[in-house]
Amino acid sequence: MNKNSVIVIGLGEMGSVFARAILKLGHPVYPASRNTDLDVLAKEIPNPAMVLVSVGENDLQACLDKLPAVWNNSIALLQNELLPGDWESHDFKEPTVISVWFEKKKGQDSKVLIPSPCFGPNASLLVDALATLDIPACEVASAEKMEEELLIKNVYILTTNISGLITKGNVDDLWQNHNDLAIEVANEVMDIQATLVGHDLERENLIKGFKTGIDGDLEHMCMGRSAPGRLDRAIKQAETAGIEVKKLKEIQNSL
Repeated sequence: MNKNSVIVIGLGEMGSVFARAILKLGHPVYPASRNTDLDVLAKEIPNPAMVLVSVGENDLQACLDKLPAVWNNSIALLQNELLPGDWESHDFKEPTVISVWFEKKKGQDSKVLIPSPCFGPNASLLVDALATLDIPACEVASAEKMEEELLIKNVYILTTNISGLITKGNVDDLWQNHNDLAIEVANEVMDIQATLVGHDLERENLIKGFKTGIDGDLEHMCMGRSAPGRLDRAIKQAETAGIEVKKLKEIQNSL
């Protein structure tokens, strides 16, 4: 039996991994780039198995704004710094969401930290597809649990990136030798995240998940190329919410 097509919007390093995995699972994959007319593509493929949006976080809203409505029941999202507010303003019935815990750099194989949790109508498709590349992923039981998983990833990536602007080292060095800094930054990050989801957070669970991510790859470098932008964005979010983030501003002023 022929399997339904999957559309992948954004064929960077991460999107290419998912496209290859989905192909290995037996689904035809249609890539869409910045220059692709999505309305034309939607007329050709109105009922895809999934539309995987794999653009960068800075391009996400512009991409979601122009998605054809006929695809609204098939959307899947995998961006960093992703939260329900990023898609709730759109008319998606129930997007599939995955919190990606592997990295892919140019010229290198995918490197797994921990299994990637996902939730939604096409969660099993993503889990099965990634398994073809020996990348572990798992389905979670509820939207509430998926939100917590997204928050854990946000705390991990924001805290390590922002702290790394000071420490310059790996995540093990951050946790072992700069733990006070890590916890202070993490708490300010969680202050911001709480305003973005609109409720108090189970901070102990988030810190526990953060530490699990650290243990998944102790040599993972804290500071990626996106770190300065993440710091700037976090401070702007705090200012919009009226939150004091003394440590984040101290780090920004030291650069």
